[in-house]
Amino acid sequence: MTVREQTEIIESGTLNNFACMSTDEEMTRRAREEDKCPFRTAFQRDRDRILHCNSFRRLKRKTQVFLSPVGDHYRTRLTHTLEVAQIARTIARGMRMNEDLTEAIGLGHDLGHSPFGHCGEKVLNSICPHGFRHYEQSVRVAEFLEKKGEGLNLTFAVKDGIVCHTNKVAATKEGNIVRLADTIAYINHDIEDSIRAGILHPCDLPADCVRVLGDTKTKRITTLIASVIAHGPYDIDFAPDIRKAHDDLKAFMFAEVYTNPAAKQEEAKAELLVRKLYSYFIENTAKLPEEYRVIMKNSDADRAVCDYISGMSDEYAVDLYTELFVPKFWK
Repeated sequence: MTVREQTEIIESGTLNNFACMSTDEEMTRRAREEDKCPFRTAFQRDRDRILHCNSFRRLKRKTQVFLSPVGDHYRTRLTHTLEVAQIARTIARGMRMNEDLTEAIGLGHDLGHSPFGHCGEKVLNSICPHGFRHYEQSVRVAEFLEKKGEGLNLTFAVKDGIVCHTNKVAATKEGNIVRLADTIAYINHDIEDSIRAGILHPCDLPADCVRVLGDTKTKRITTLIASVIAHGPYDIDFAPDIRKAHDDLKAFMFAEVYTNPAAKQEEAKAELLVRKLYSYFIENTAKLPEEYRVIMKNSDADRAVCDYISGMSDEYAVDLYTELFVPKFWK
């Protein structure tokens, strides 16, 4: 008996009846059949593929909320992803769900996020005829763009959880756990970053939300996690009073931070940069890297250019813009 088979037996004896088992053929199916790993379950394998891929590493230089912040302690898209995976795994363990599946979805949920956060996403969605939504692009990265077009060949359950993490009900309870873990993570770490940036003061937070959820990041995250676990596995959600406090706090953050001019003062420049790069490569498709010219032949120029720009880190996009559009001085 292999190590993987032993793990699968342990899963069957310990996980909740609502959990997605690693032996579920429907949920573990891949676009291309593969021999099973003797050591890792299908979902462990997916997690490892995500961790080792280029798109995951590029998240360290992609905006979370504050555009290219100066300071080591502000979140990036990578640190956000790690916090989502940690929260999701804690919930999964508390509910006896499949932790490996939950972690894989959490680590992969933002693989396709554009540079400059949701500003970059909004611009690409407005100018690309195919549209652009980061959760759909994350699956596209996993299926077609990673490994120079070969893709990561992830399981159905992981891809489904990734595409559903923003606003859809996933096919697995684990996918729905990640959807809640995402919002738990970003609301609370964005509060912390906003206080560090001087945009918020702790006393600015709505009193009713603080009373229900807690007056520190740790207390709020603990309250929210505990509510999901206590609410039960049948319907992955917060208890009603916790849901209201969470939604009110989220609305507060959208009003005071996510649309705050101080936090968003550089976004007009980022939008112009993305538009200029997009126009340039549409007009100069021969300048695209070879792998994106292949995409253009199989689809069209807009698809290829959108894929190229959306994969850029903030820093790479700025450097490329500077190289293409900013005059160089003679030395």
